[in-house]
Amino acid sequence: MDEIILAKQKITKLQLKKSKTNLKTKLEPYIFLFPSLLLFSLFVYYPFFKTLYMSLGLTNAHGNFQEFIGLQNYVEILTSPDFINSLIVTMKFVVFTTIPSIVIGLLLALLANNKVKGLSISKVMFAVPIAVSSASASIIWGMIFHPSIGMLNTILKTNIGWLLDPQWALLSVSFVTIWMNLGVNFIFIFAGLKNIPEEILESSSIDGASYFKKLFSIIIPMISPTLFFMVFMDIMNAFQSFGQVNILTNGGPGNSTNVLVFSIYREAFFNGRFDTASAQSIILFIVMFIMAMFQFRYEKKGVHYS
Repeated sequence: MDEIILAKQKITKLQLKKSKTNLKTKLEPYIFLFPSLLLFSLFVYYPFFKTLYMSLGLTNAHGNFQEFIGLQNYVEILTSPDFINSLIVTMKFVVFTTIPSIVIGLLLALLANNKVKGLSISKVMFAVPIAVSSASASIIWGMIFHPSIGMLNTILKTNIGWLLDPQWALLSVSFVTIWMNLGVNFIFIFAGLKNIPEEILESSSIDGASYFKKLFSIIIPMISPTLFFMVFMDIMNAFQSFGQVNILTNGGPGNSTNVLVFSIYREAFFNGRFDTASAQSIILFIVMFIMAMFQFRYEKKGVHYS
């Protein structure tokens, strides 16, 4: 009988030990994820749902919720000419910055990838913008664009108010943004070019393929995942651009550079309308979400994974 009791006790201990091990195995991933979940909850999820909540009510000048009004804020801003203008300006800004940033970044990466003597220093030069903050870059380019003492007008021998003329202001801010994006685009695309096997390019050269034939038939298809990633990142960054607009033009002249992010900032911190600013933030999120879904939906048609 004693042996039977001891055997049962051993079995019970083994079962308890096994259950503890299984519990530990199940909890272990969540323990590792807890710090990230905590940070995301504090700085991403809570602000998002608080913004959504505020967008459905009226707030005072301090941002305190006063009264629930439903979708009235959304109706107000969607029928506002200023908001529609901000949306149009933002879309123009995205187009003006994304396409040139990718094309110029690709051209610079192709130039640096060529094994030409003396081009090694160009890799550092092309990557320099990545080390410059948006505030510093905006101040530098603001001096360059100055209508009377600016370097650009002196070189071109013109008298254009680059940041003061509605026809040129958005293009000028877009140019600064393109310059700021070049460093990141160049580094990623250059890294993608380095991953192309030399054997494939050499084989195509032996077969008599010209450089442009290799470029459009081999190089671009093989770096298409990198190009897709950079297009996605540039579009998202363009939607969120704020620093250069704030420093260079302050949304002017005549709201010609009043992109959505700056419109949200001005509505909240200058007009004291945290409710409509929150509604604009949610609309900006929806627009960015739709753009991201559209890109990933049609990604397989233009991206080739080797």
